[in-house]
Amino acid sequence: MARQRTPSNLHQLTVREVLAAADGDHTDGGGLLLRVRAGSSSWVYRFTAASGRRREMGLGPARRGSTAQAGESITLARKLAHEARDTLARGADPIDEREQRRRTAREAEKAQKATKKREQLTLARVARAYHERVIEPSRTVKHAAQWIASLEHHVPTELWHAPIDSITAPALLAALSGVRALADSTQKVPETLQRVRQRLDAVFEDAIFHGHAKTNPAAAIRRKMQEAQGRRERGEFSALPYREAAAFMAQLRAQEGLAARALELAMLTAARTSEVLLAEWHEFELDAALWVVPAERMKGGESHTVYLSEPAIAALQRQVGLHGKFVFPSPIVEGQPLSNMAMLTLLDRMEMRDRTTVHGLCRATFSTWANETGAARPDVIEACLAHREADRIKAAYNRAQFMAERRALLEAWAEYLAKPPAANVVPIVRAA
Repeated sequence: MARQRTPSNLHQLTVREVLAAADGDHTDGGGLLLRVRAGSSSWVYRFTAASGRRREMGLGPARRGSTAQAGESITLARKLAHEARDTLARGADPIDEREQRRRTAREAEKAQKATKKREQLTLARVARAYHERVIEPSRTVKHAAQWIASLEHHVPTELWHAPIDSITAPALLAALSGVRALADSTQKVPETLQRVRQRLDAVFEDAIFHGHAKTNPAAAIRRKMQEAQGRRERGEFSALPYREAAAFMAQLRAQEGLAARALELAMLTAARTSEVLLAEWHEFELDAALWVVPAERMKGGESHTVYLSEPAIAALQRQVGLHGKFVFPSPIVEGQPLSNMAMLTLLDRMEMRDRTTVHGLCRATFSTWANETGAARPDVIEACLAHREADRIKAAYNRAQFMAERRALLEAWAEYLAKPPAANVVPIVRAA
């Protein structure tokens, strides 16, 4: 095979000349230079770009510690210079092309690191980090343990260990729906899944805040989960099962703030939200255990007398002195009552808003308890709820005759709410 000849203007330097080169530029031909400066030396490729601009491209250090090193160094430099000439021949700039390769390599490395980090930031890791940082310091040991256990036990493994930013709302809904389908038919199943959704909501919101996710699928599926439970009849409010009311009341009484006290009074009196929030001190006769809600604040347009139980009076007495007019004054706006969102916000904080409304909790729960346990005659129950009687003559008679029975009913309700959670049903003796 014929030996390939090197053009005469190339490879002008010998290894010995590389070793002995003094300060200055020493050409090897074809634009390749050995540059020696104050004891350091490097290889440089000088060329004219397509734009006509003269440029110099560094090809790395020139190693001159020995004959072997010098030989290897000049061979590599010639190889790189040859590649640069080929690039020029294609009409490209070798410096620009090299920078593009470096950028591509950096981007690939960055993407690889991001992928690795993404794979590590699973829902499980992010949820446990949030639990350790936020939940454990703010909850009891028992509640904190239940909080994370509910996620570990009810989020399917394939989702629990998936990258958090890869989880979509349809996938999450399908996973939780699958858990519901496999579970037994107890009432605890939808309740537990709603709690799981609420807790995932908090985890995803925190992940978005810290840049670990861009969307919150747990928030997106809230309405869909409610739809899956079946449509409620028109006008019906979601209400807590009355067997859980005592446990809820115990938790409520442990809550701080005006909203908690307002909700406590509303539950004890089966009152509407507006009746409680707009209550003024002149409406109450605590010595007589009476609260007369004026007609202009009643849905039916007629005044309504509420017979106060001892716990209701105690709840009111804790409010004495806070404000001269309103029982539950706004802590933000001077001279105004508490906002109608305050109790809803409280239900959110107690993780109960997916299970009940304020109206349903205070009125429907009471009504269901009273009717199912036979605590009083239906018309007495309706009178406590201030439901209008179609027959006005009968309505007037009922209001006059039901005082003792209505008082007994609300006292029995207060006693039921004070029972330990295990005592689901309180024996009721109807008033004579």
